[in-house]
Amino acid sequence: MAWQNASGYNKRARVEAAMNRWKQVIGDELRAHTDKRRATEVAVAVHALNRMLELRRPNYARVA
Repeated sequence: MAWQNASGYNKRARVEAAMNRWKQVIGDELRAHTDKRRATEVAVAVHALNRMLELRRPNYARVA
């Protein structure tokens, strides 16, 4: 357990899980062509994922 805290493993694992959720829900790439529209697309996607997490955030429990 100490190596996880020392290396920042837990934070990386949570970021990887968040990116996996993003790709499953939103997709692998942006569809808009202009920067302004891409920013809007990202904002909408982030709002949707945050709303999904508000409805039911997963509970993590350490095993072992």
